[in-house]
Amino acid sequence: MKSSEIRSKFLNFFKKREHAIIPSASLITPDNKGVTNSTLFNTAGMQPLIPFLLGEEHPQGKRLADVQKCLRTVDFDDIGDNTHATFFEMLGNWSLGDYFKKEAINWSYEFLTDKNEGLGLDPSRLYVTVFEGDDIAPRDEEASGIWKEIFDKNNIVGNRIFYLPADKNWWQAGDNGPCGPDSEMYYDILNKFGGKGLSHEEFVNADDSRIVVEVWNDVFMQYVKENGKIIGNLPKPSVDTGAGLERLTMTLQNVDNIYDTDIFAPVMNKIKDLSKNWNLKSARIVADHIRSSTFLIGDGVTPSNTDRGYILRRLLRKAIVNANHLQLTEFSLKDLVDIYANTYKDSYPNLTEKIEIIKNEIYLEEERFRKTLEKGLKEFEKGTDAFVLFSSYGFPIELTLELAKEKGIKIDIEKFNEEYKKHQELSRTGAEQKFKGGLADANDPMVIKYHTATHLLHQALHIVLGEGVGQKGSNITPERLRFDFSYDSKMTDEQKKKVEEIVNEQIKNSLPVKQILMPRADAEKTGARHFFGEKYGDEISIYYVGDNLEIAFSKEFCGGPHVKNTSELAGPEGKAVFKIQKEEASSQGVRRIKAVLV
Repeated sequence: MKSSEIRSKFLNFFKKREHAIIPSASLITPDNKGVTNSTLFNTAGMQPLIPFLLGEEHPQGKRLADVQKCLRTVDFDDIGDNTHATFFEMLGNWSLGDYFKKEAINWSYEFLTDKNEGLGLDPSRLYVTVFEGDDIAPRDEEASGIWKEIFDKNNIVGNRIFYLPADKNWWQAGDNGPCGPDSEMYYDILNKFGGKGLSHEEFVNADDSRIVVEVWNDVFMQYVKENGKIIGNLPKPSVDTGAGLERLTMTLQNVDNIYDTDIFAPVMNKIKDLSKNWNLKSARIVADHIRSSTFLIGDGVTPSNTDRGYILRRLLRKAIVNANHLQLTEFSLKDLVDIYANTYKDSYPNLTEKIEIIKNEIYLEEERFRKTLEKGLKEFEKGTDAFVLFSSYGFPIELTLELAKEKGIKIDIEKFNEEYKKHQELSRTGAEQKFKGGLADANDPMVIKYHTATHLLHQALHIVLGEGVGQKGSNITPERLRFDFSYDSKMTDEQKKKVEEIVNEQIKNSLPVKQILMPRADAEKTGARHFFGEKYGDEISIYYVGDNLEIAFSKEFCGGPHVKNTSELAGPEGKAVFKIQKEEASSQGVRRIKAVLV
């Protein structure tokens, strides 16, 4: 069964069971009050739906199904084995306070095993796990009882149900809020056990050695936690179920790794044809990283040294290093995009629409990195420290180790790891500061001024460029403000000048800056700008510039802080001096302004 057929069967199966089919969200998580969310990408199928799983009403109802694009880098060093991938697709069906365990488990089994509507897997090769219980929550006897009924009804003999601890069969997001047990389904993909039941030890060993592979997971959100303890049942228990498309495809195509499936096979074959020094792991890394890069660029990410752009750069540069191992022709990686665009043409037509942009970004990054490699090689010959090569020249540690081995040089990898750990901690600290609302220091007088100036700029852009402008991010320091917004072309000098004039006029008019608190429903009716789809509390803080909320020049959902009056933004002589220093592309369809108060 082809991967495209699995996708279609899944959506049709749940559509028939009254689920609304919703499109995949972007790989990029929505901005959080103007600042990039601490999770740079959607890493799980449930992530875009968390607000609705936690109680918000979804506009399309209580039963949903989708195929969600995901990207995860925690297993970055495992890429090249049989099952790990950085980009993957999650099939998911959701109950938002509607059906619960009985329906979810029965439908999961039915979809996996039915030969007409479902995938037609052999039920005798299926094994399941449920939560074993602990001092926080009881054993999930309800789920195991449902499974026992299913196995008995279908004459599936032998031990099939295994009780596992919370680290395997429990879902929660922190110590507070909804949580609950889950039930996972495993399949003996190569029929090693001949359909027999297993002891607990046999199952655990088979799981560890990848003889049985997880093909489905049902999460049951039924409890509420507070300070790490369950305080009661959720008033509307929900279900989050699903499976990774790549692993399902592997199972259904009777192969023991995702790279032999129809998802990767055309690219793997192309790499093998082009390679002058074949190495399976390097080929898999190239195939995985170029697929992930294709989807990231398709969703608007470009290579850079920070945040999402850094992840993309890291993927592409590791792909280039492994392409060198394979002795692929320089700049041939971009040609693999054509194969992926064709594979996904029906599910993700944006890849075909943006194919030239994607290929160009990959080409430019390879061009940049090859220049970096030249510099790094010169520094290596000088005996430069491995971590300096990595941090200052972008020289991969794998390449340093390889060159050192060739020349009989010993690299202190322990020292490198210590330096790298310090580097990660510093980066994490910087990110934590950034995620506190885009303000470098909320107590700095200039930061507060720039925060207010950002609100004025935002409204001025709407006036000059139209209501299609949407805030995509901001960053404020004592020296300047940076503002990212959606707009499909470069601003003209006339437009920039007009924006400056509007902002400076508001400063000159000495308008009061006020805050008001009100219930969310009322706040949304005011027309105050905010991030649609963002989860806000029940009480909203609105900052507005003007004498009253109704006729305010600017009004936004915001936690502050701000100046008391726009006149405080004026220069020493009371002159209004807001100046746009730079206007440039940040990513596809997103522009960036850097501005100062002089």
